[in-house]
Amino acid sequence: MGKLKTYQEQLQDIVEKGINAAEEQQKKLASKPFEYAEKLESEAREYSVKTLRTRYYGYSENLFEQLRSLNSRFSSFAADLVAKLEKEAAEGADAVADAADDVTSVAQSTKATAQAKKPAARKTTARKSTSTAKKTPATA
Repeated sequence: MGKLKTYQEQLQDIVEKGINAAEEQQKKLASKPFEYAEKLESEAREYSVKTLRTRYYGYSENLFEQLRSLNSRFSSFAADLVAKLEKEAAEGADAVADAADDVTSVAQSTKATAQAKKPAARKTTARKSTSTAKKTPATA
């Protein structure tokens, strides 16, 4: 029986060593996430929700300020463009009006010249000829 007791003790010792080695490995593996969590926690303390909110609002305000500035510049550009187009349209309308006046004056001058050179036309009168048709009385 002494040998069996020795085998039993050796077996228990081997199992105990295996358990201890597994426990040590499990603690090493389990410590990694906790180390990362502790590191993250310490870094997160540097960025509290309040500071994150302040930064976010600062970035948002800056973004919308830039968009408003861009809109203002675009508005100014569009106003300049519209002013130029209106000026060109007015100049074009003036040019068309001047051309119409020139055409009208040339047309009137040509008409006056044509009428001055035209010989007096004779009036001819057409005579109407009327024929009288005899009516026959209807007999019944």
